[in-house]
Amino acid sequence: MNAFTSATPRSYTLFGLIVAVAVVVLDQLSKWWILDVVMQPIPHVVEVTPFFNLVLVWNYGVSFGTFASGASYMPFVLSGIAAVITVSLVFWLRQAERRLVALAIGFIIGGAIGNVVDRLRFGAVADFLDFHIDSWHFWAFNVADSGISVGVALLLIDSLVAGREKS
Repeated sequence: MNAFTSATPRSYTLFGLIVAVAVVVLDQLSKWWILDVVMQPIPHVVEVTPFFNLVLVWNYGVSFGTFASGASYMPFVLSGIAAVITVSLVFWLRQAERRLVALAIGFIIGGAIGNVVDRLRFGAVADFLDFHIDSWHFWAFNVADSGISVGVALLLIDSLVAGREKS
């Protein structure tokens, strides 16, 4: 048995890994576009709609800037933690018996890897999607963050639906 096979009758491992790769590619392409095209020559705010801007914010922590630190080793610590979580998610993915679970885990794995790439390249994560209502702004985020959030939401939905199917 290798890393991509599963003891389950129907494995969605490859599907989940393809989703993860797609999230990483979309995340990194969007960050390249923001960093090298939109925010040149200097970072600025691009008003797209009355409720959505493109901005450039460097997140040195995790969600909403939690654990942000000026310490030079923090990108490596946070990347290490994300790597351990990602490996755990791959093991979970290998056991996925439903396509929705594999989709969700693939979104989370791709998002985690996308942000790790940023931490290792830049020492921080590039966030650029800014939704707001008047002067209240939601925290800036990126495609990887969206992948993680959508993946978690899909897992919650699956747990509700799977629980009803069993009862």
